[in-house]
Amino acid sequence: MKVAVASGKGGTGKTTLSVNLADYISTTNKYSKIVLADLDVEEPNSGLFIKGKTVKFEEKFKSVPEWEKDRCSSCGLCDEVCNFGSVLKIGKSIMILPELCHSCYACSELCPEGALPMKKIRMGELKVQDAEKFTFIESRLDIGQEQAVPLISQSIDFIEKEYAVNDENLLLIMDSPPGTSCPVIEVAKNSDFIILVTEPTPFGLHDLKLAVNTVREIGRNFAVVINRYGIGNNEVEKYCFENGIDIISKLPNMREVAEIYSQGKIIHEFIPAFSFELKKILDYLKNYQENRNS
Repeated sequence: MKVAVASGKGGTGKTTLSVNLADYISTTNKYSKIVLADLDVEEPNSGLFIKGKTVKFEEKFKSVPEWEKDRCSSCGLCDEVCNFGSVLKIGKSIMILPELCHSCYACSELCPEGALPMKKIRMGELKVQDAEKFTFIESRLDIGQEQAVPLISQSIDFIEKEYAVNDENLLLIMDSPPGTSCPVIEVAKNSDFIILVTEPTPFGLHDLKLAVNTVREIGRNFAVVINRYGIGNNEVEKYCFENGIDIISKLPNMREVAEIYSQGKIIHEFIPAFSFELKKILDYLKNYQENRNS
């Protein structure tokens, strides 16, 4: 089962939930294999809470066109077929903007002179760690790279090839990027279920609505976890009730949680109330999986 942990905004507690959920479930024997993947590639931080040994490392590349002036007839077809503005015809010259390139190969494949061969450039890296209780995968975009989607896509492909993602004994938890833009959708569309993390504040409710609209648009089942429960108001609960959205857990707002988090420790090991809420999530996921398979 592939579970994406997402939110409409940053700072709601996606990483806190992802790391603690993976660690908690690994102690319950509900799943024999747990994989936690940090796919917030522009700012991965799940690794701050995980002390694991790196067992695999890969550089990741994307393909961009390279203009060969001597072969070019300046027909301008490449400019016409590029939907992303990354290939521009300026006079008799062709300008390539690799930051905008989506590696669709249209310019290269359709060039009648073969003047735009694709070349690989590094965009980031992926590492696999043995965290004893579970496997941790982190992908990180290089500084200066502007597109997260290609690295996220390659990371998901890597996971699906390396691990039996259709195995009912495997749980893949994907810590998603924040927001509702393309990087989140790339993760969400490759998931079986989405947990939307929010907080009981006006900002939390506003961005939860955006996230709900997004996951409904791509046709994925989802439920809500309220983090820092006890602050703000009950408008998030009211919205979920009126729209038939399950709230599967309410993580308590406690000073002790913030103190443990700030020390880079696993929260559920120290706070029983946190473990109790994680158990609710696990039970919900197991019931969902059983009903889906029946």
